[in-house]
Amino acid sequence: MIREAKPKDVVAIQKLINSFAKDGKMLPRSLNEIYENVRDFFVAEAQERIIGCVALHITWDDLAEIRSLAVDKEFMGQGIGKGLLQAGLSQARQLGIRQVFTLTYEPDFFEANSFKRIDKSELPHKVWGDCVRCVKFPDCNEIPLMISVDR
Repeated sequence: MIREAKPKDVVAIQKLINSFAKDGKMLPRSLNEIYENVRDFFVAEAQERIIGCVALHITWDDLAEIRSLAVDKEFMGQGIGKGLLQAGLSQARQLGIRQVFTLTYEPDFFEANSFKRIDKSELPHKVWGDCVRCVKFPDCNEIPLMISVDR
């Protein structure tokens, strides 16, 4: 089941995200950051356990970012990531967002879901605010991708 995240989910969301961050696969998130942005998140839940998450973070009037997409390794390959991504894109449509981007080390997943690679220079400078906190900054090799969202 995929649903909007609630404050009670934050600890589980952080644990999931930071398990991938430990492996260098995504940016770690603090509890404070997740609590402040909990309304950006969707979670996948099975047997009262959070097994996946994604955030749709609005960047500008018609631009948003899919971030922190993670699925528990035990549940990968079951379409949960795709379902979470679709939940975020559906919300973008409802909000009138026209473009959604992501920065990822897993471009194949996003390309299989209609995202196209773009040059980093196509993204506004505001996007890079989180990057300065990353241990890989400024030598990051995340790949930027974008999708146009139909209204």
